[in-house]
Amino acid sequence: MYLSGVSGAGVARVHSPGPLSNRSSRTSTPHSSMMSIPAGMSNVVGDQGDMEHREPVAEGNLKISQIVECPSEIMCCTYNEDSTLLAVGFVDGSIRVYSAENGAPLHTLTDDETLAQHLPCTSVVFRPFHQGDRSQNLILATYANGLVKLWHASSQKCVHTIHENRQTLTAAFPKNGSVFITAGSDEKIYVYDTSTKKLVNTCQPSPSRNVMDGHRYRVFSVKFHHNHANEFISGGWDDTVHFWDSRSEHSTRKLFGPHVCGDSLDIDAHHNHIVTGSWRKDANLQIWDYESGEEIRTVPQDFSNSLLYCAQWLGKDHIIVGGCDANMVRVIDRGTLKTTGRLVDLPRGVYCLDNNRQGNVPKFVAGSSRNLYFLEMKQTY
Repeated sequence: MYLSGVSGAGVARVHSPGPLSNRSSRTSTPHSSMMSIPAGMSNVVGDQGDMEHREPVAEGNLKISQIVECPSEIMCCTYNEDSTLLAVGFVDGSIRVYSAENGAPLHTLTDDETLAQHLPCTSVVFRPFHQGDRSQNLILATYANGLVKLWHASSQKCVHTIHENRQTLTAAFPKNGSVFITAGSDEKIYVYDTSTKKLVNTCQPSPSRNVMDGHRYRVFSVKFHHNHANEFISGGWDDTVHFWDSRSEHSTRKLFGPHVCGDSLDIDAHHNHIVTGSWRKDANLQIWDYESGEEIRTVPQDFSNSLLYCAQWLGKDHIIVGGCDANMVRVIDRGTLKTTGRLVDLPRGVYCLDNNRQGNVPKFVAGSSRNLYFLEMKQTY
């Protein structure tokens, strides 16, 4: 089998000599890995390899506000709700929490289990905070060996661990934080109750291959709708995006086309549109109507096009994407579909990015190799 797409991306294809265990997904105290994966899995491939080193350059109306060097290869990143913190997951399984203002490292999240198994952290997401919650800045993290961990950032403690019988690649909360979902190297999407951490539903396809009401291959991205707490979308290797109700077993509908290999699905709260990024050269960035599932536009290619691992809406008026082959970050104007800014000459592919969702033109961060690039749009008058 392959370990593909750690974090938000299908960026590492590493042969694993051992088969999956037959044990079911469970919640428990720390346990040994259920998968036989080489412990030295730190080689991330899929970009152009070791090329002549050049300093990254920001073009157009994009500027680099700062660059932060990290201790290991960056696999995933996310801001917290008030954009004061940035959590970053690494290929060695560790997580660091940085100040979003100045990039200073604040907390390191590891335990005996992650240190012993030394496998990639594949996604990080902050649990939404609500009045009455006893803890703030709780981070849900997934790992390539099937671990799902809930961390308390300031105390640097793991408060709960779930063991899944697969490579777990992505996770998401709805806005109300009542449940969380995980997905990975099989076709199943698990729904857990946030309070009890118990599995309450499994979203999956029908047994018949004649019915396409769920995924048939690994799933790399899941996103809840901003205004409908039970609705989410998912995408992966089977070139479909499925629409789900977290209380139901099978997907309610689907759209065909996107080849999702990373965290490259996003739903726009302003216009109810979906953006999808695909790991391919042609038609790799598309916009869809959420309600109908109809394609609205395919974004024209840039003159140096990337295979996309990540895509997000940037405020109301822009889209940001990152990928490999042409290792770069690209900012696209939503109205004209023209590139307005690029970060180019990156050392490796861009496997994750996130924006702080503040103001009309949010600031954002992208990870490439061991560097975090804090980026913003230049002001125009």
